[in-house]
Amino acid sequence: MTYKILITDNLAPQSLVILEEANDATFDVITGLTPETLAELIPEYDALIVRSSVTVTEEVFAAASKLKAVGRAGAGVDNIDIDAASKRGVIVMNTPGANSIAAAEHTLALMLALCRHVPQAHATLQAGKWNRKFYMGRQLYQKTLGMIGMGRIGSLVAVRCQAFGMDVVAYDPYLSDEVAQKFNIKLVDLNELLSQADFISLHAASTEETAKIINHETIAQMKDGVRIINAARGALIDEAALVDGVKSGKIAGAALDVFVNEPLPKDSILLGVDNIIMTPHLAASTLEAQQFVGFQVIEQVLDGLRGQGFRNALNMQA
Repeated sequence: MTYKILITDNLAPQSLVILEEANDATFDVITGLTPETLAELIPEYDALIVRSSVTVTEEVFAAASKLKAVGRAGAGVDNIDIDAASKRGVIVMNTPGANSIAAAEHTLALMLALCRHVPQAHATLQAGKWNRKFYMGRQLYQKTLGMIGMGRIGSLVAVRCQAFGMDVVAYDPYLSDEVAQKFNIKLVDLNELLSQADFISLHAASTEETAKIINHETIAQMKDGVRIINAARGALIDEAALVDGVKSGKIAGAALDVFVNEPLPKDSILLGVDNIIMTPHLAASTLEAQQFVGFQVIEQVLDGLRGQGFRNALNMQA
Protein backbone atom coordinates (compact mmCIF):
# COMPACT_ATOMS: atom_id res chain seq x y z
CA MET A 1 0.00 0.00 0.00
CA THR A 2 1.20 3.52 -0.77
CA TYR A 3 0.24 6.26 1.66
CA LYS A 4 -0.32 9.85 0.51
CA ILE A 5 0.82 12.58 2.88
CA LEU A 6 0.01 16.28 2.59
CA ILE A 7 2.45 18.78 4.14
CA THR A 8 1.05 22.31 4.48
CA ASP A 9 4.14 24.11 5.80
CA ASN A 10 7.79 24.06 4.85
CA LEU A 11 9.87 21.50 6.71
CA ALA A 12 13.66 21.26 6.74
CA PRO A 13 14.74 19.75 3.39
CA GLN A 14 16.85 17.17 5.21
CA SER A 15 13.77 15.75 6.90
CA LEU A 16 11.94 15.26 3.59
CA VAL A 17 14.61 12.77 2.54
CA ILE A 18 12.90 10.24 4.82
CA LEU A 19 9.74 10.48 2.69
CA GLU A 20 11.65 10.55 -0.58
CA GLU A 21 13.31 7.25 0.33
CA ALA A 22 10.14 5.57 1.64
CA ASN A 23 8.83 2.95 -0.77
CA ASP A 24 5.34 3.03 0.73
CA ALA A 25 4.64 6.78 0.82
CA THR A 26 4.35 9.79 -1.45
CA PHE A 27 3.94 13.38 -0.38
CA ASP A 28 2.94 16.83 -1.55
CA VAL A 29 4.05 20.13 -0.04
CA ILE A 30 1.33 22.74 -0.58
CA THR A 31 1.60 25.93 1.46
CA GLY A 32 -0.70 28.90 1.91
CA LEU A 33 -3.87 26.85 2.33
CA THR A 34 -7.01 28.18 3.96
CA PRO A 35 -9.33 25.81 5.85
CA GLU A 36 -11.60 25.83 2.80
CA THR A 37 -8.88 24.90 0.30
CA LEU A 38 -7.51 22.31 2.69
CA ALA A 39 -10.98 20.73 2.93
CA GLU A 40 -11.06 20.47 -0.86
CA LEU A 41 -7.68 18.71 -1.03
CA ILE A 42 -7.81 16.49 2.04
CA PRO A 43 -10.06 13.62 0.76
CA GLU A 44 -7.20 12.02 -1.20
CA TYR A 45 -4.68 11.96 1.67
CA ASP A 46 -3.97 9.41 4.38
CA ALA A 47 -2.03 11.80 6.62
CA LEU A 48 -1.57 15.51 7.15
CA ILE A 49 1.49 17.31 8.53
CA VAL A 50 1.02 20.92 9.67
CA ARG A 51 2.75 23.63 11.61
CA SER A 52 0.99 26.80 12.76
CA SER A 53 -0.04 28.49 9.50
CA VAL A 54 -3.01 26.23 8.75
CA THR A 55 -6.13 25.68 10.84
CA VAL A 56 -7.50 22.13 10.70
CA THR A 57 -11.19 22.65 11.35
CA GLU A 58 -14.18 20.38 11.90
CA GLU A 59 -15.06 20.91 8.23
CA VAL A 60 -11.64 19.66 7.17
CA PHE A 61 -12.07 16.49 9.20
CA ALA A 62 -15.58 16.00 7.84
CA ALA A 63 -14.15 16.00 4.32
CA ALA A 64 -11.20 13.74 5.19
CA SER A 65 -12.56 10.37 4.13
CA LYS A 66 -9.15 8.62 4.14
CA LEU A 67 -7.32 10.56 6.84
CA LYS A 68 -5.73 8.47 9.59
CA ALA A 69 -3.27 10.83 11.25
CA VAL A 70 -2.39 14.50 11.69
CA GLY A 71 1.15 15.34 12.72
CA ARG A 72 1.90 18.75 14.23
CA ALA A 73 5.52 19.83 13.71
CA GLY A 74 5.74 21.52 17.09
CA ALA A 75 4.08 21.30 20.47
CA GLY A 76 1.05 23.60 20.26
CA VAL A 77 -2.11 22.17 18.72
CA ASP A 78 -4.58 25.01 19.21
CA ASN A 79 -4.89 25.20 15.41
CA ILE A 80 -6.27 21.64 15.26
CA ASP A 81 -9.82 20.69 16.27
CA ILE A 82 -8.89 17.62 18.29
CA ASP A 83 -12.48 16.82 19.26
CA ALA A 84 -13.46 16.71 15.60
CA ALA A 85 -10.45 14.51 14.85
CA SER A 86 -11.45 12.08 17.58
CA LYS A 87 -15.01 11.82 16.28
CA ARG A 88 -13.62 10.87 12.86
CA GLY A 89 -11.11 8.39 14.29
CA VAL A 90 -8.10 10.48 13.29
CA ILE A 91 -5.08 10.41 15.57
CA VAL A 92 -3.45 13.77 16.31
CA MET A 93 0.23 13.78 17.27
CA ASN A 94 2.54 16.60 18.22
CA THR A 95 6.30 16.75 18.70
CA PRO A 96 6.91 18.01 22.24
CA GLY A 97 10.50 18.73 23.08
CA ALA A 98 11.74 18.96 19.51
CA ASN A 99 12.21 22.71 19.70
CA SER A 100 12.33 23.19 23.47
CA ILE A 101 15.98 24.25 23.64
CA ALA A 102 15.53 26.73 20.79
CA ALA A 103 12.47 28.26 22.49
CA ALA A 104 14.22 28.46 25.86
CA GLU A 105 17.26 30.15 24.34
CA HIS A 106 15.07 32.67 22.49
CA THR A 107 13.29 33.48 25.74
CA LEU A 108 16.67 34.34 27.26
CA ALA A 109 17.57 36.37 24.17
CA LEU A 110 14.38 38.40 24.58
CA MET A 111 14.96 38.86 28.29
CA LEU A 112 18.51 40.12 27.84
CA ALA A 113 17.61 42.33 24.88
CA LEU A 114 14.82 43.85 26.97
CA CYS A 115 17.12 44.56 29.93
CA ARG A 116 19.90 46.08 27.84
CA HIS A 117 17.79 47.91 25.21
CA VAL A 118 19.61 46.03 22.46
CA PRO A 119 17.17 46.69 19.57
CA GLN A 120 16.81 50.38 20.37
CA ALA A 121 20.56 50.92 20.83
CA HIS A 122 21.29 49.11 17.58
CA ALA A 123 18.75 51.22 15.69
CA THR A 124 20.15 54.53 16.95
CA LEU A 125 23.72 53.47 16.23
CA GLN A 126 22.72 52.48 12.70
CA ALA A 127 21.24 55.97 12.37
CA GLY A 128 24.63 57.45 13.24
CA LYS A 129 23.81 58.41 16.83
CA TRP A 130 25.94 57.54 19.87
CA ASN A 131 23.35 57.55 22.68
CA ARG A 132 25.04 55.65 25.51
CA LYS A 133 23.43 57.71 28.25
CA PHE A 134 19.90 56.88 27.09
CA TYR A 135 20.24 53.12 27.47
CA MET A 136 20.96 52.36 31.09
CA GLY A 137 20.24 48.65 31.56
CA ARG A 138 19.30 46.30 34.38
CA GLN A 139 20.99 43.09 35.47
CA LEU A 140 19.34 39.69 35.84
CA TYR A 141 21.52 38.87 38.85
CA GLN A 142 19.59 38.66 42.14
CA LYS A 143 16.27 39.40 40.46
CA THR A 144 13.17 37.23 40.88
CA LEU A 145 11.79 35.48 37.82
CA GLY A 146 8.13 34.48 37.92
CA MET A 147 7.29 31.59 35.62
CA ILE A 148 3.66 31.17 34.59
CA GLY A 149 3.69 27.56 33.36
CA MET A 150 6.54 25.13 33.94
CA GLY A 151 6.57 22.55 31.17
CA ARG A 152 9.60 21.46 29.15
CA ILE A 153 10.49 24.93 27.91
CA GLY A 154 9.77 26.61 31.23
CA SER A 155 12.04 24.18 33.04
CA LEU A 156 14.88 24.87 30.61
CA VAL A 157 14.40 28.62 31.02
CA ALA A 158 14.41 28.31 34.82
CA VAL A 159 17.72 26.43 34.86
CA ARG A 160 19.36 28.96 32.55
CA CYS A 161 18.07 31.91 34.56
CA GLN A 162 19.37 30.37 37.77
CA ALA A 163 22.81 30.33 36.11
CA PHE A 164 22.47 34.14 35.92
CA GLY A 165 21.87 34.21 39.67
CA MET A 166 18.11 34.69 39.52
CA ASP A 167 15.62 33.34 42.05
CA VAL A 168 12.78 31.48 40.36
CA VAL A 169 9.19 31.17 41.52
CA ALA A 170 6.51 29.45 39.49
CA TYR A 171 2.76 29.27 39.18
CA ASP A 172 1.62 25.99 37.67
CA PRO A 173 -1.34 24.09 39.16
CA TYR A 174 -0.13 20.89 37.47
CA LEU A 175 3.47 20.95 38.71
CA SER A 176 4.26 18.65 41.61
CA ASP A 177 6.28 19.71 44.65
CA GLU A 178 8.82 17.00 43.81
CA VAL A 179 9.52 18.41 40.35
CA ALA A 180 9.70 21.95 41.72
CA GLN A 181 12.23 20.85 44.32
CA LYS A 182 14.25 19.07 41.64
CA PHE A 183 14.64 22.35 39.77
CA ASN A 184 15.07 24.43 42.96
CA ILE A 185 11.91 26.38 42.16
CA LYS A 186 9.43 27.73 44.70
CA LEU A 187 5.80 27.03 43.82
CA VAL A 188 3.48 29.94 44.59
CA ASP A 189 -0.06 30.98 43.74
CA LEU A 190 -0.62 33.49 40.98
CA ASN A 191 -1.19 36.45 43.30
CA GLU A 192 2.06 35.77 45.13
CA LEU A 193 3.97 35.46 41.87
CA LEU A 194 2.60 38.75 40.57
CA SER A 195 3.61 40.61 43.71
CA GLN A 196 7.14 39.12 43.89
CA ALA A 197 8.42 38.90 40.33
CA ASP A 198 10.81 41.40 38.74
CA PHE A 199 10.43 39.46 35.49
CA ILE A 200 7.45 37.39 34.37
CA SER A 201 7.98 34.77 31.66
CA LEU A 202 4.97 33.01 30.14
CA HIS A 203 5.17 29.32 29.31
CA ALA A 204 1.57 28.13 29.73
CA ALA A 205 -0.58 26.40 27.16
CA SER A 206 -3.40 28.37 25.57
CA THR A 207 -6.61 27.29 27.33
CA GLU A 208 -9.81 28.87 28.59
CA GLU A 209 -8.18 29.17 32.03
CA THR A 210 -5.03 30.92 30.76
CA ALA A 211 -6.64 33.19 28.14
CA LYS A 212 -5.55 36.79 28.85
CA ILE A 213 -3.96 35.77 32.13
CA ILE A 214 -2.00 39.01 31.76
CA ASN A 215 -4.74 41.65 31.91
CA HIS A 216 -5.56 44.94 33.60
CA GLU A 217 -6.36 43.23 36.91
CA THR A 218 -3.24 41.05 37.07
CA ILE A 219 -1.00 43.89 35.88
CA ALA A 220 -2.29 46.03 38.76
CA GLN A 221 -1.01 43.38 41.20
CA MET A 222 2.52 43.36 39.73
CA LYS A 223 5.56 45.17 41.02
CA ASP A 224 6.18 48.60 39.57
CA GLY A 225 8.80 48.24 36.84
CA VAL A 226 8.10 44.59 36.07
CA ARG A 227 9.27 43.18 32.74
CA ILE A 228 7.20 40.62 30.81
CA ILE A 229 8.42 38.06 28.29
CA ASN A 230 6.12 35.95 26.12
CA ALA A 231 7.45 33.33 23.72
CA ALA A 232 4.57 30.92 24.35
CA ARG A 233 1.14 31.91 23.05
CA GLY A 234 -0.21 35.33 22.11
CA ALA A 235 -3.60 34.58 23.68
CA LEU A 236 -2.03 34.65 27.16
CA ILE A 237 -1.85 38.45 27.05
CA ASP A 238 -4.52 41.11 26.75
CA GLU A 239 -2.53 43.28 24.35
CA ALA A 240 -4.48 46.45 25.12
CA ALA A 241 -3.84 46.00 28.84
CA LEU A 242 -0.14 45.40 28.17
CA VAL A 243 0.16 48.58 26.11
CA ASP A 244 -1.60 50.56 28.84
CA GLY A 245 0.75 49.10 31.44
CA VAL A 246 3.87 49.98 29.46
CA LYS A 247 2.70 53.49 28.59
CA SER A 248 1.83 54.19 32.23
CA GLY A 249 5.24 53.00 33.43
CA LYS A 250 3.79 50.20 35.57
CA ILE A 251 5.51 47.76 33.20
CA ALA A 252 9.10 48.75 32.44
CA GLY A 253 9.09 46.75 29.23
CA ALA A 254 7.82 43.70 27.40
CA ALA A 255 9.42 41.32 24.92
CA LEU A 256 7.05 39.40 22.67
CA ASP A 257 7.57 36.64 20.12
CA VAL A 258 3.89 35.65 19.79
CA PHE A 259 0.72 37.63 19.21
CA VAL A 260 -3.06 37.31 19.28
CA ASN A 261 -3.13 37.75 15.51
CA GLU A 262 -0.28 36.47 13.35
CA PRO A 263 1.20 37.81 11.17
CA LEU A 264 1.09 40.95 13.29
CA PRO A 265 -1.36 43.39 11.68
CA LYS A 266 0.10 46.62 10.37
CA ASP A 267 -2.34 48.55 12.57
CA SER A 268 -1.49 46.61 15.75
CA ILE A 269 -1.58 48.68 18.91
CA LEU A 270 1.75 47.11 19.87
CA LEU A 271 3.64 48.85 17.08
CA GLY A 272 5.56 51.99 17.90
CA VAL A 273 5.28 51.58 21.67
CA ASP A 274 8.53 52.41 23.45
CA ASN A 275 9.89 49.52 25.54
CA ILE A 276 7.97 46.80 23.74
CA ILE A 277 10.37 44.74 21.64
CA MET A 278 9.10 42.09 19.26
CA THR A 279 10.23 39.23 17.04
CA PRO A 280 8.04 37.46 14.44
CA HIS A 281 7.47 34.09 16.17
CA LEU A 282 11.12 33.04 15.96
CA ALA A 283 11.41 30.92 19.12
CA ALA A 284 11.65 27.60 17.26
CA SER A 285 13.55 29.03 14.31
CA THR A 286 16.97 27.48 14.62
CA LEU A 287 18.51 25.18 12.06
CA GLU A 288 18.89 22.44 14.64
CA ALA A 289 15.31 22.68 15.90
CA GLN A 290 13.82 22.76 12.41
CA GLN A 291 15.72 19.66 11.36
CA PHE A 292 14.81 17.80 14.53
CA VAL A 293 11.11 18.67 14.45
CA GLY A 294 10.90 17.68 10.76
CA PHE A 295 12.54 14.31 11.34
CA GLN A 296 10.38 13.62 14.39
CA VAL A 297 6.99 14.47 12.89
CA ILE A 298 7.63 12.53 9.69
CA GLU A 299 8.85 9.46 11.55
CA GLN A 300 5.84 9.57 13.88
CA VAL A 301 3.36 9.86 11.01
CA LEU A 302 4.97 7.04 9.05
CA ASP A 303 5.01 4.79 12.13
CA GLY A 304 1.33 5.51 12.68
CA LEU A 305 0.37 4.76 9.08
CA ARG A 306 2.38 1.55 9.14
CA GLY A 307 0.70 0.35 12.31
CA GLN A 308 3.87 0.66 14.37
CA GLY A 309 2.35 2.88 17.04
CA PHE A 310 1.35 6.48 17.58
CA ARG A 311 3.98 8.37 19.56
CA ASN A 312 2.90 11.57 21.27
CA ALA A 313 -0.74 10.94 20.36
CA LEU A 314 -3.09 13.42 22.01
CA ASN A 315 -6.38 11.56 21.48
CA MET A 316 -5.70 7.85 21.60
CA GLN A 317 -9.29 7.27 22.67
CA ALA A 318 -10.11 7.81 18.99
